[in-house]
Amino acid sequence: QVQLVESGGGLVQAGDSLRLSCAASGRTFSSGTAGWFRQTPGKEREFVAAINWSGNSTYYTDSVKGRFTSSRDNAKNTVYLQMNSLNPEDTAVYFCAAGRRMYGSNRYRVRNYDYWGQGTQVTVSS
Repeated sequence: QVQLVESGGGLVQAGDSLRLSCAASGRTFSSGTAGWFRQTPGKEREFVAAINWSGNSTYYTDSVKGRFTSSRDNAKNTVYLQMNSLNPEDTAVYFCAAGRRMYGSNRYRVRNYDYWGQGTQVTVSS
């Protein structure tokens, strides 16, 4: 069993940065894929980023490439999402997620992740 707790959300202005953290409990966390997703009211949860078990491979949706960076510290059982150059379209509730090791397009699918955090609100004003 893995429990995830996100933190770091908030209200910022366009162009600002935020760093989200996702602290995990459970020894299996460090051996699997971790992902970040976001959701706005009335829309489906969408993939933002994923990082493999070792932290040496990351994957991003096109709209955040070059602005967001995911990293992990397995010694601390924590995954991070550094978000730079935020814009109002990034406003959403952000969720971290964890699951077994994934490959290819499996990383992008909500249903492939077994564990989810409670979400943290990110609001970007123009």
